[in-house]
Amino acid sequence: MGKRDKKPEAPAPAAPFHNPFAALGGLKREALPPGPAPKPVKAEEPKGPARAVVRMERKGRGGKEVTVVEQLGLPASEMEKWLKALKGSLGCGGTVEDDTLVLQGDQRERLPGLLEARGVRRVTVG
Repeated sequence: MGKRDKKPEAPAPAAPFHNPFAALGGLKREALPPGPAPKPVKAEEPKGPARAVVRMERKGRGGKEVTVVEQLGLPASEMEKWLKALKGSLGCGGTVEDDTLVLQGDQRERLPGLLEARGVRRVTVG
């Protein structure tokens, strides 16, 4: 086998054929139009439901303990978001049944603090 001949390299293009931003390069910042005014940022506390009732139950669940969160009054899409966040925070499973959140295990001690952090003003543990 013989040595391969090197191909001559093609020259790189000096500039793009059409650059739509080329005219902006010569302008100064003062010549450009002003952008939209920034919106004021206000620190609001998270708004949530007015109340929630937290209770533990075993009936009809084969003796397994579950924690039920009732009376949140949230739409179904919000219930799913809340359930996912609570399951991640508590490290447990859960589901949405009708208008209640059902979390696996006895979570009555840990759950009120998480609900208050999400904006629930009054948490009743039963």
